[in-house]
Amino acid sequence: MFKDGFCAIVTGSASGLGAAAARLLAKGGARIVINYSTSQKEAETTGEACRRVGAAEVVLVQGDVSRDDDCKKIVAAAEPWGRLDVLINNAGTTKHVPHHHLDELSAEDFQRIFAVNTIGPYQMIRAARSLLEAGANVSGQSAAVVNVSSAAGISGDGSSVAYSASKGALNAITLSLARALAPSIRVNTVCPGYVDTRWFTKVLGEAGARRVRDAVAARVPLKVLSTAEDIAQLVCFLASPAASNMTGECVRIDAGMHLVMW
Repeated sequence: MFKDGFCAIVTGSASGLGAAAARLLAKGGARIVINYSTSQKEAETTGEACRRVGAAEVVLVQGDVSRDDDCKKIVAAAEPWGRLDVLINNAGTTKHVPHHHLDELSAEDFQRIFAVNTIGPYQMIRAARSLLEAGANVSGQSAAVVNVSSAAGISGDGSSVAYSASKGALNAITLSLARALAPSIRVNTVCPGYVDTRWFTKVLGEAGARRVRDAVAARVPLKVLSTAEDIAQLVCFLASPAASNMTGECVRIDAGMHLVMW
């Protein structure tokens, strides 16, 4: 899928979708910057997994994408390669608040969620732009940015009003920058629905997470639970030369959840 020398940054790649995407890129022999905010041990485990499956080089960088200086530090880790072929903006955060509980979501909650989910990807793209343009010059094809958004950014549901708003704004940024950065850089977004990860267990406990899983599997038309690996397949497709004619797209992947009235 990827040519020799392919270079990538995946933010928030210690675990979950980011780690799954990094492993897929590694199978193609990519050089990869793995970014984490607090989960160093998990990032090291992901890095070792990437090396085992064929990554040409793996670099681990701690950084919070809400901080512009950290974004520059993450990108600087790829500077010795002289190029970037893909930036996957996967780092994200949320606060679980029912949408009708307006008093439980503060301005500070909005600011933190937007700082990571919306401003962070913008800062990463800005920091990586010159390396992405260099990658396009070397390969003769557009470099790729893949933003990981959410179906909540389309439908206005999800874990909180702030979360869905931040992802809707990220979708808009995708359209703006797809225009602004063409033809050297393609910018696309993946909008997952429910993804079966440990996040639900952290928030809802084992029993609560099981109830959610069972409800989703029963209601979605395809009767499947999407995994991080499922979503990573789409992310890596958009990152690859196979998607060279795609830019400005927000691709929903939710096992048909949007077809069902919830």
